[in-house]
Parts: sequence; structure tokens; C-alpha cells
Amino acid sequence: MTKHVLEKLAETNPECEIWWDSSPLIYPSWKAETLESAPEGKLADWTAQLTRFYDNATIKDSGDMGFRGVTTNPPLSLQAIELEPEMWRAEIKSIAKKNPGLDVEGVYWQSYLHLVKLGASAIRPAFEKSGYKYGMLSGQVDPRFVSDGEKMLEQGLSIAEMGDNVMVKIPGSKEGYEVIEELTARGISTNNTTSFTVAQYTRCRAAVSAGLQRAKAAGVDLSKWRSVITHMSSRLGEKGDWQAQAKLRGIDLSLDEIRDGEEAVLKRAYWDGHNNGHPSKMLQCSMRVEKDQYGNTVSRHISDFAGSDMVYTCPPSYIKQLMDVEDELDAFDPKAIEREANPASIEKLMQLPAFRQAYEFEGMKPHEFSQFGAFQATATEFAAATRKTVDFVRSVIEG
Repeated sequence: MTKHVLEKLAETNPECEIWWDSSPLIYPSWKAETLESAPEGKLADWTAQLTRFYDNATIKDSGDMGFRGVTTNPPLSLQAIELEPEMWRAEIKSIAKKNPGLDVEGVYWQSYLHLVKLGASAIRPAFEKSGYKYGMLSGQVDPRFVSDGEKMLEQGLSIAEMGDNVMVKIPGSKEGYEVIEELTARGISTNNTTSFTVAQYTRCRAAVSAGLQRAKAAGVDLSKWRSVITHMSSRLGEKGDWQAQAKLRGIDLSLDEIRDGEEAVLKRAYWDGHNNGHPSKMLQCSMRVEKDQYGNTVSRHISDFAGSDMVYTCPPSYIKQLMDVEDELDAFDPKAIEREANPASIEKLMQLPAFRQAYEFEGMKPHEFSQFGAFQATATEFAAATRKTVDFVRSVIEG
């Protein structure tokens, strides 16, 4: 039996978690499409790997699921709709008919909640079997409201109603952390998203701690509560201002140096939480498969952190990329998490204001979080996907 690269990663720490970064609804069709492209001699192994990760019948019968959780976001939710547009057209028409007072935005939001509920229900047996530790699905508040705390709280509460195995994804803005505290105080699980910097992660932990203190004082049941803090790895170095600021200063930045910087930020955040025993787990997304400076095939976003107990949430494309290059990747070093990032790269990157903002504990004040380059680029992308989904709803309603 050949194990998937991600299964090998999980073996480096029993508390490491591999999650699916898309709606569970698309997994069967993606699996079938992926297996059609299996190289000669690998079909059986690939079939077994993908079945171990996620199989509807197995989950329903025994609660066993290789993935320990699921994350979704607006682009991924849009993908689920685009894969089965006729089903969603019928669902949207049904929602509109049952709720004649709802406008387009209202119908969109009810459709999104339905998508979250379907996904959470599909993996609920894993949630129950694990004693409420695994089997959670993250649903995200509308990224068009990253600075509207009242709206995010309202939406977060409605997302949480879709199931007790639903986590609410809240952006890493000043207002977002205030909402995370409030949701935590009510015993609602959260996933801090659109987050990139040590300062954001420190603020998130403070919000979670304050919320937990309030929850315990009020006697709130926390038996089904979890918290994860998302680090959007490659988006930090690629979507932010590092390259532009380096160019202005006459600094040449290689891809390896950018990855060194991303490694340094996440390791600083990881060890800060780990050494302080904070209950929030770091979650990494936006990983890449690429060539390093020596021409070797690598995925440093996982190999640099092997041995950690963090969560890795993986979209379909990344899982397939790892399968395509599984024979080219080096074995994991279970002590990789203990290695420091290249000090020469960090010294070079410290010349960039945007890197210092990401790396230093006091790199930004909370009101600056939503002004950070990678935050704005990601929020803009997610908002565009949301608008596209809303327009799909509008087209259905208007006929």
C-alpha cells in the first residue's frame, strides 16, 4: 500500500490534521476525474488513497474519515455551485418561492447557508465518532463586510445554526477579532481567516482567551468548541507587497527567500501559541508545489513544518499536484518544525516594511490589519467570487 504524501506528513505527529479545502459535495466528482488521469500502475494506489481520505458510504456507516475537517470559502462555494448548476437553480427557485419577501441578497445568503448545512451534515458522523474533536466544517461570513462587526456577528450566528459541527470563518480585521471573542463567549467554534501576520495571530489568541473566560463564567457548554487560526502561506509572499517593496529598494528577492520569510512568520506564530499552551491550533492553507533554486521538486509549505501538530487544509488541485510528484519529493524530516528559517533571508527581508509588519509581534495595530496588502488582495478576490455567486442567484430569480 502506497500512502499519499499528506498521509506521510500526518505520520510525523499524531496530532497533525489534514483537512479538505472545498465543499464535501464536490469530492466524488473530483475523485472520479482525478482517477481518470492516474498514470499506468498507480490507479489502485490512487483509488485507495482518495477513498481513505473521504468516502461517503464509509463515513455514513462507521464515521471514519481520513480528512479531519473541511474548510470552504466563497470561491470554493462558487465552484460547488458551478459543478451542479441545475441542482442549485432548482434550490434557489425553491428558496425564493418559500420566502417571497427576500431580495436577491437574502436568497443568496439562504442558498449559502444551505450549502454549509449539506456539507456539515455529510461529515457529521465523523464529528460524533471523534467525540466532537474532528469532522467540523467551516462556513465563512460574507467577505464584503470585513469591517462591519454587526453584520459579521449576525451572519456568524446564522452560520453556526447550520450544525454544531460548523465553525464560523471570520476575517482577521479589528472588527473580526471582536466578533471572534463574542462567538467564543457563546461557545461557537471559529476559524480566523484572511490572516497572515504574527500581530493578527496574537490578537486572535487574546480574543479567544477573553471569549473563553466569558463562556466559562457564564457556564456555557464548550464540549463541542474548537478554534483554528489560518495562515495563508503563499498569499503572504505573493499577494502582499514584498516584491514591490524589494524592487523599490533595489533588492532582488528569490522564490526561496520568499518561502523563507513565510516559514519564519508561521514558525514564530506556531511556537508562540504552542509554548503558551493556547487552545487555538494554527491552520495552514495556500500551499504550493514548485521547484527550488536547485531544480528539486518541493512543497516547502508542508516539508518545513513536518513534526508539528498544526492543521493543513488542502484544495483539490494541491492534493492532485502532490500525487503527480509523489516520487520526486524527499521524505519528511519529523524535526523540521524545530529548524529556524534561513537567517540570511530574514536579515534581507527585514529591510521590507511589509515583512516587518508580518513578522514582528507588534508589527501592526488592529486597525491596520485590514490595510495590509495580502489582506486587501485576498478580501478583494473573495468578494469578487461572492458577487459572482450573487449574480448567479439574480439570474435564476430574474429568469
